[in-house]
Amino acid sequence: MKIAIASDLSGYPLKQAIVAHLKEQGHDILDFGIDNPEKPQPYVVQAPKVAKAIQSGEAERGFLICGTGQGMAIVANKFKGVYACVCDSIFSAERAKIVNNANIITMGGWITAPFLGCQIADAYLSMEFTTKMEFKKEFLTNCYNTVKGIEEENFKWLKVN
Repeated sequence: MKIAIASDLSGYPLKQAIVAHLKEQGHDILDFGIDNPEKPQPYVVQAPKVAKAIQSGEAERGFLICGTGQGMAIVANKFKGVYACVCDSIFSAERAKIVNNANIITMGGWITAPFLGCQIADAYLSMEFTTKMEFKKEFLTNCYNTVKGIEEENFKWLKVN
């Protein structure tokens, strides 16, 4: 499977462990994360790279790792067709697919031990996956429009192009 992965400095050690683990299993890895902890970049730079790889079909699934996993998920979910869920357990990784059909999962490098990160990755990748979400299309459209309306209302003062 072709997998895109990225991390910021906080997630670098966990990313390295997961990349090695996935390569051992024969997955094709697109590593968009920092390659040198001496030259860090923030998660807002890294997350779009994986989200765009998912959007374009260059990767089937993605992993994003920052300090808590929250920031990466927030950024990735801004991209159309990307469904990112924070996963901190095997159970949450399975549910990310079953409930949310997530094509990206995020983890916290500060809070996830490397052995657990690899187990989370295995659990997520073991779930049957489809990029088709017709069964949820109306629900997701309503959610998107609701969130967009909330953002427009609460951030009138912030004009973003």
